[in-house]
Amino acid sequence: MDPIFQALAHPARRLLVEELADRNDQTLFELTVRLNQVHGLAMTRQAVTKHLAVLGEAGLVRATTQGRTTVHHLDPAPLTAARQWLDAIPHTPEDPR
Repeated sequence: MDPIFQALAHPARRLLVEELADRNDQTLFELTVRLNQVHGLAMTRQAVTKHLAVLGEAGLVRATTQGRTTVHHLDPAPLTAARQWLDAIPHTPEDPR
């Protein structure tokens, strides 16, 4: 569980997860353009690659090669596991959830 939360600790990685949740199977180029143009981050392809690697190590993002192109897609299973763990935490009476 720790790698999931560590991967999600960085705002750029959370944006990558959101981008892939909105539209799966994006290339590095597409993700870099989205982060730069839509979210206003000045990130190089190399920086995005490093963030994708961290997300990949946590099992959140998988990459597949289609010809000469690598596409990245979100694996929702780790997020589901984290959500279930968070939901299992007892709530205080002030937090009626």
